[in-house]
Amino acid sequence: MSAESTPESGIPGEDGSTGRHRAKSSRRKPRRKHKGVLVMAWTAAGIVVLGGTGAGYLYFKMNGNIKSVDIDSVLGTDRPTKVDNGSENILVLGSDTRSGSNKKLGGGTDDGSARSDTAMVVHVYEGHRTASVVSIPRDTMIDRPECTDSKGVEHDAASGVMFNSAYSVGGAACAVKTVESLSGVRMDHYLEVDFSGFQKLIDELGGVKVTTTKSIKDPDSHLDLKAGTHQLDGEQALALVRTRHGVGDKSDLGRIQLQQAFVKALINQVKHVDLFGNPKRLYDLANTGTKTVTTDSDLGSVNDLMSFASGLKGISSSNMKMVTMPVQYDPADRNRVIVEKAKAKQVWTALKNDRAIPKSATEGNATGAAEGVVSSS
Repeated sequence: MSAESTPESGIPGEDGSTGRHRAKSSRRKPRRKHKGVLVMAWTAAGIVVLGGTGAGYLYFKMNGNIKSVDIDSVLGTDRPTKVDNGSENILVLGSDTRSGSNKKLGGGTDDGSARSDTAMVVHVYEGHRTASVVSIPRDTMIDRPECTDSKGVEHDAASGVMFNSAYSVGGAACAVKTVESLSGVRMDHYLEVDFSGFQKLIDELGGVKVTTTKSIKDPDSHLDLKAGTHQLDGEQALALVRTRHGVGDKSDLGRIQLQQAFVKALINQVKHVDLFGNPKRLYDLANTGTKTVTTDSDLGSVNDLMSFASGLKGISSSNMKMVTMPVQYDPADRNRVIVEKAKAKQVWTALKNDRAIPKSATEGNATGAAEGVVSSS
């Protein structure tokens, strides 16, 4: 997608305009509202869909399900400036927790540890009709800032460590501070969902349809798909977004491309699910979504989540640009990547200024070579 705006995309151009003809906008027929998109697969299904249905009475029964972290009070005032034009930045993490029901799903030992298996910065543009999503590879080597976790424990800064160590060391607050240090962009909200919650949400949605252009077989994630169209259940969907050895160059970058394709497939699936015609499915989605999500304290109630989701329900997959933070393979270790600083700065500067991400920032970077392997059907 070009950095230039188009009437179809509505994503701001570098001059800040959307390319729409405003003089005639008041006489246009209202656009059909799309049901739900929050930010990423395992959050959208359980929360945003309900936010767009008006079934608020269900939320009150589930208010106690939601876990929240008061990130603002932990991080204090030493943070990037908040932009007050209606745009929002949300850090979304998929947590790789090696305990409880996640032990079986993650395939690891129950050592009580947790990692940010997936990290995406979602920028919702002014007007809340378009969004850009920037995936941060978990294997990126960074300098982690000192931080204090939600329990008040202080953690020293560290140089040359993997990005996902921030969450392992200090949880949500340290993850947010690390992303803000890396990007210079203020995170307005935080959302996190774990392995088991993701699987349940997909099952309760009735699965997600995707098309694979190549066969994917990964003994580590246990995914085995022939080329073609598939209706993935929760277990298969989880295996897909965790697959790295079955596609591309077998790196985390290839897995990110699968995750981004799956997010769009899920958004399209959610749009066609008749929740009004299936009250049980509606209830199950709300119940599972509120049990598995962890938010910042500003989203820590059903009313707050409903208001937040309602403001995003007009974003469709076609108006969501998804990129990976510009990186190159680490010369010292091909299993790790390092930030392509000049290009990454272009990405973060664009989001900070509520502009489209320039095409020049996404060209010539390490990608993982898995683009086009999975698409929505």
